[in-house]
Amino acid sequence: MEDLVQPISLTDAAESLRTGAVEPQKYAARTVERIAEVDGTVQSFVAEPGRADRLAHAAQEAGRRGTEPGDRPPLYGVPVGIKDIIHVDGLPTGAGSALPPEALAGGQATVVDRLLKAGAVIAGKTVTGEFAVTAPGPTRNPHRPEHTPGGTSSGSAAAVAAGLVPLAIGTQTIGSLIRPAAYCGVVGFKPSHGRIPLDGVLPVAPTFDTVGMITARVADVALAASCLCDDWRSDRAVPGRPVLGIPEGPYMNFAEPEARSAFDEQVAALRTAGYDVVSVPMFENFEEEVFDFFVINLYELSQAHADRFARYEELYDERTAEAIRQGQGAQASDHADSLARRDAFRDRLAASTAEHGVDLWITPAATGPAPLGLESAGDSVMSLPWSGVGLPCLTMPTARPAGALPLGFQCVGRAGEDESLLHWGLGLEAVLTAQETDTREN
Repeated sequence: MEDLVQPISLTDAAESLRTGAVEPQKYAARTVERIAEVDGTVQSFVAEPGRADRLAHAAQEAGRRGTEPGDRPPLYGVPVGIKDIIHVDGLPTGAGSALPPEALAGGQATVVDRLLKAGAVIAGKTVTGEFAVTAPGPTRNPHRPEHTPGGTSSGSAAAVAAGLVPLAIGTQTIGSLIRPAAYCGVVGFKPSHGRIPLDGVLPVAPTFDTVGMITARVADVALAASCLCDDWRSDRAVPGRPVLGIPEGPYMNFAEPEARSAFDEQVAALRTAGYDVVSVPMFENFEEEVFDFFVINLYELSQAHADRFARYEELYDERTAEAIRQGQGAQASDHADSLARRDAFRDRLAASTAEHGVDLWITPAATGPAPLGLESAGDSVMSLPWSGVGLPCLTMPTARPAGALPLGFQCVGRAGEDESLLHWGLGLEAVLTAQETDTREN
């Protein structure tokens, strides 16, 4: 069987294209070949008749943008996968559903406009769980196809892990980007809420919805973020090493023994490397505190689907339909009250972060490795408090024995300080990579 795990560095791919070491048309042809070789197993891309011809034409058009290497934009000729709740001109949006595409049509998303401006070409739509809610799509984990890739940016994570594209765009409402990136052993970045415009993206819960990206390495995410995030300035990054905080208490107890053991090993490696790590009692009434996030999520989901659900209810997966019906049971006043309590939770979290001098919170990115089977996309709880208040999150692969399923190491920055999160992430990645080498050699 063809090796299903071959992630490609975005920075390396972009450099080879900008310098002329490889031309966009040739790179596009390789992309089509790789999709043909392995995506029958991985199923990360939405099927597209005529993909080869469309991508060849797009690469030809991209190639006209810079006749000299110095004139070429940062993502010149780079093929990118787009989660299928994000509108792309010329490609239908299906959102992993049985609804007719015309019921979901809309104008091209700003994030796609920015990709094209940066010189990228759209490789196609990546599979999503239905409407990015809970019902999983057909995508499989490239590490072990009998295991889930996570949800609902599953196609985006699997496409990067399988080396189909060096960059894929996903979204996260609660854990839909960080978790699949962790399960598939790649890097996932969810910016601060609102850092990338949401226009042209089918909504789940706008209070939480965030466009993010998946790549092979942290430097790759930094390159993509500089092209896609509002007002990105690398010089905003705070120099030096961050103080790392572990939010000990009920929240961390959701991590399964395998994930917690690996996390503790990573923390030990970071301490040895000179990082200051503090343990802070947090979220003492976790389930009560985050209950309002579910109220907000389901209420806004029901509002977003009100018209479509009334017309096409029988075409919805029952799991999505049940979530919408639950949201319909909430009142506008319930939503408003939950938003107020969410804001109070955010303020308490910010105060604790400042009081203990924490620059980055660190946690396992998921409760454990990808579960066996495709009926469940796993548990999003490790993303819940951070997504609920809109903080930027980064996951990177952690050290695992050869043949073991991946685990992710999650770092959470302060609101709006995305540049610092990625800058510090480079240093953390270097330690984790060295620790991974030690683990494999031993």
